[in-house]
Amino acid sequence: MLLLIMWQGLLAGFLSLCLGFITTRWLGRQLARVFGGGNSITKVWAAVLVILLPIVLLAIAVPRIRSLILDAPAQYRELLGLLAQTVFELRDKLPPDIAAQLPEGVADIQREVASYLASKAGALATTGRIWITGLLFAFIGLIIGVLAAIRPPATRQRPLTRALHQRTSRFGSTFAQIVTAQFWIALFNTFLTGIFLLLVLPIFATGLPYTNALLVLTFVASMIPIVGNIIVNTVLTLVGLSVSWTVALACLAFLIIIHKMEYFINAKIIGTRTHMSAWELLAAMFVMEAIFGPAGLVAAPLFYAYAKSELQASGWV
Repeated sequence: MLLLIMWQGLLAGFLSLCLGFITTRWLGRQLARVFGGGNSITKVWAAVLVILLPIVLLAIAVPRIRSLILDAPAQYRELLGLLAQTVFELRDKLPPDIAAQLPEGVADIQREVASYLASKAGALATTGRIWITGLLFAFIGLIIGVLAAIRPPATRQRPLTRALHQRTSRFGSTFAQIVTAQFWIALFNTFLTGIFLLLVLPIFATGLPYTNALLVLTFVASMIPIVGNIIVNTVLTLVGLSVSWTVALACLAFLIIIHKMEYFINAKIIGTRTHMSAWELLAAMFVMEAIFGPAGLVAAPLFYAYAKSELQASGWV
């Protein structure tokens, strides 16, 4: 089933399904604890809240962030174009003493990287419909997860039902561990990056272009362990270099500091909960990205942690 989801491009809907299921169950327990009442009643109220809350938040936020949502593909297309131009003009951006130390072959590498970024920028011009479709799939998945969470338990489970229930429970536990931990890490990264971009840099009369797009990218990329940090580091440093080399150094120093702090959080939250080492995670991400593209990069930590929990439960590892 997981491979079928990846093959058909349903990852966004599937992750929203899991999120809706777990959130409804958790909220139902909290409501029962606070207000009392039957378990089925609190589940129904929890389901209503989980379904309506995104709609209410969107209704409030869309008038204010409408341009951010609708213009996101165009903004990232322009951002990639800026990165391509910055890479192509790397020698001109760096101080003369440092630029003189670069080997001649670097120019060819610059042209290749710039061409790659420019091609990706062109591809983003046609992603508007895909962007909206992904949001629709995510909301449909959320509704399915909510409905599954309030379904009454079966009075009698046959062997196949028991096996499926056991595996979905194990996957749900893994999902809660990985996604919850990574969500807080991403929120931590985005909060500190926002302080740096919106408060610290303006103090020194400097600022980066596409600040909103960079903050959204920071949050989304930070949901991917290890590789997400590399993506954010590279993009912010290159955007800083488009302003000046001193701003690029400031961005790089800031990112190194917050990611050193994040290593402690990762080790405490993810490492102790999932028993995954860095080399295992990187290998899984490399293989999944090679097979399924960027979606595989997102799914790899979750799918690998689940596969490892199944093997551990079976006594294989």
